[in-house]
Amino acid sequence: MSRSTSLTKIALQKFKRNFWGVLSFSFLLICVIIAVFAYALAPDNSQNANQMHLAIHSKSPGFKVQMLTIPSPVSEGNRFSEFFFGKENADTEIPIAGYEVVGETLQIIEYTPDGTEGLQKEYPLSLFPQASNAEAIPKQYISEKKFILGTDKYGRDLLSRMLIGIRISLAIGFVAVFISLVIGITMGAIAGYYGGKVDAVIMWIINVTWSIPTLLLVIAITLALGKGFWQVFIAVGLTMWVEVARVVRGQVMSVKEMQYVTAARALGYSNLRIITKHILPNAMAPVIIISAANFAGAILIESGLSFLGIGAQPPMPSWGGIIKDHYAYIILGKPYLAIIPGLAIMSLVTAFMLMGNALRDALDVRN
Repeated sequence: MSRSTSLTKIALQKFKRNFWGVLSFSFLLICVIIAVFAYALAPDNSQNANQMHLAIHSKSPGFKVQMLTIPSPVSEGNRFSEFFFGKENADTEIPIAGYEVVGETLQIIEYTPDGTEGLQKEYPLSLFPQASNAEAIPKQYISEKKFILGTDKYGRDLLSRMLIGIRISLAIGFVAVFISLVIGITMGAIAGYYGGKVDAVIMWIINVTWSIPTLLLVIAITLALGKGFWQVFIAVGLTMWVEVARVVRGQVMSVKEMQYVTAARALGYSNLRIITKHILPNAMAPVIIISAANFAGAILIESGLSFLGIGAQPPMPSWGGIIKDHYAYIILGKPYLAIIPGLAIMSLVTAFMLMGNALRDALDVRN
């Protein structure tokens, strides 16, 4: 059997032999799947996992409580939309310490965090449309709810917030890297191919942008565009193109001297075709490696912005925002509220860096 000499297949085989690269890729693939099906996996499938239970705030992982669910009177929304974006009008949930059926009403005792007897309330049968009589209410509307990662300071399910928050981190990486690649490859290719005054002008823009601290530039762009989800994407993407442009420029300057590029010019091909069809495909290996590092950098920048309060705005869950809300709990005896999202950020960034290192080794033609 003949051995394949395709550079792509050789690089793929080298990547498969890298244990940490394959492990990181598998981990990132699982993260993407979780992000897509976050609301289907999250115990709290309300929009942004924002179902609050102030009576059970800041509870430890594994906390259990009886929960009375009062269905929302609003008609059900689009199932497809709810599957991917959560329920707009979630049912009301009330933590209870006990209950009793009296006549055609359900009497409950609200849960209290200090163990004292809570308020007693009555709910008529009419609030529970699927119950034929009061005796059926506990079976259908009262259940024991377990919070695997505990609850945050507002009594929201931390696991659900973490699962939905992964969407923010991955989305900021994809969009920011895409923006940086579009701008960086375009600017770098033009500067490297044409040279002269065009190169001087573009390099001046690159050096000026490079001289401004990244976080400071992101904050300035964010404040100019306003606080919000998409504004952060644009701001981070506009600050990450510089390194891509410098690498592409250097690659294009070396590749354009190759004989096949000279032959393409002799055949009368346009500059656009020469750049896109002949030069860039042979100069993309370093760009792929930088993109993996930029992905990790974008996640860290977004987390920092959310921690500063100018990233994704509440109630939208963001790992950086969760740390911001709970960093004081590190010295208040409940450090897991800040450590869990911190470990999640560290794991995601580490996976991208390890995969970048594996891609670097796989695409290195000297090995």
